[in-house]
Amino acid sequence: MWFQVFYLMLSCLTLSTLSQSQDRASLHRYNDHAGRCQYTFTVASPQESSCPGSNMKTEMDGVLSRLTLLETLVSRLIAGQDGGAETGGRANGEEGLQEALSLVTSERNQLQEDKDRLNRQVQGLQRRLEELSQEAENLRQKPCQPAHISGHGNRPASDPAYDAVNGAYQEMKAEVTEVPASHLLPEGNNTFTGCGELQSVGDPVMHRKADSITGKYGVWLQDPEPQGDHYTNKTVWRIDAVGKDVRQLFAYDDMDQFSRGFPMKVLVLPEPVESTGATMYRGSLYYQRKRSRTLIRYNLASEKLASRLELPHAGFHGQFPYSWGGYTDIDLAADEQGLWAVYSTSKAKGAIVVSQLDPESLVVKKSWETNIRKNTVANSFMICGRLYTVASYTAPNTTINYMFDTATNQGRAIAVPFKNKYRYNSMVDYNHAQRKLHAWDNFHMVTYDIRLGRANQSSG
Repeated sequence: MWFQVFYLMLSCLTLSTLSQSQDRASLHRYNDHAGRCQYTFTVASPQESSCPGSNMKTEMDGVLSRLTLLETLVSRLIAGQDGGAETGGRANGEEGLQEALSLVTSERNQLQEDKDRLNRQVQGLQRRLEELSQEAENLRQKPCQPAHISGHGNRPASDPAYDAVNGAYQEMKAEVTEVPASHLLPEGNNTFTGCGELQSVGDPVMHRKADSITGKYGVWLQDPEPQGDHYTNKTVWRIDAVGKDVRQLFAYDDMDQFSRGFPMKVLVLPEPVESTGATMYRGSLYYQRKRSRTLIRYNLASEKLASRLELPHAGFHGQFPYSWGGYTDIDLAADEQGLWAVYSTSKAKGAIVVSQLDPESLVVKKSWETNIRKNTVANSFMICGRLYTVASYTAPNTTINYMFDTATNQGRAIAVPFKNKYRYNSMVDYNHAQRKLHAWDNFHMVTYDIRLGRANQSSG
């Protein structure tokens, strides 16, 4: 802009100078000695009397120098303005980027501090858990020593208070000796069953909570009698049963990895699963094929379908489910005496039928018909050849309300307290190696410790 103004001013000055020169100039014409016409051009100058040729060149050189200098100054001025704007914009941009970088760095440092703090808390909790577990194990293994009771002061051994304490100690000792006896036997030794009627069920212990809607209900198990070297009795298996085509079987190394949610493997089953009635037994997963009465045995080692067979006359896909629904028509179970199917038929008019199955071929070996309707109970499980039913799947404090003994073909009402802590219990299965119940209660995978009566107790 400044250069254009300067150029305009310079043009005007030049034109003005030429105009003034023309006003003072004169033209002369004359003949020379040869007769040719000569023209002369003169300009009046108040300072000079002769032609200012050399002075005019000097003056023009000065004008050109000044013009060049002005052009240079104008160029510098324009460059300074543009550069100032550009420099200012760049400075503002760099300042904004610097502020954003500082903010991101500050947030990152804060998140890192929070992460480190949470890691320290987790490590502290893990150490505390290990200490408590070790302390509990020490207390379990430490024998009771009642001798100190009679060694204090003047308290005689015949003191009634001593007798009461000593009697309680003896009773507790006998009970503790009886319950874990099966765990002291070598793996695979089935000569001792320790079977007796169910006396009590402990409070549920939560091991994992599902993190999506597909985990509202499902199946989770551990094989009480694993076969081969592929998997052990510590391996945890899980099926999320919500979905149109349930085929995924998740395998976890142990309970710790299961609780953390880190599967070691995901197997794809050959046929889709129906509901929550699957069970695990002797290296195979047993389950009902979707929308059919077909039972399937899936070999875990070979990852292939080992056998399949229709369960004769069994209702399926909502004909005779448990009270909570979920197409729970056929419920498979395993206990100390083998593999079982709990279901109903049209002939039984909805009453529970219990059948013992051959673990290899799935053929029915024997069946028993009970006098309790399947849709009036929430779930069931087998222990020592006895069927036990759960009264409610939603009541926080319900009962195991019925027992049927296949050995005597007799059933009767019972009332063993049972807790649905999370108010929607959709699966209950017994693991005879651990003497625990596995259950799936409204996204939560829990276990219950149980206590059985004496092995020779009658079930009449």
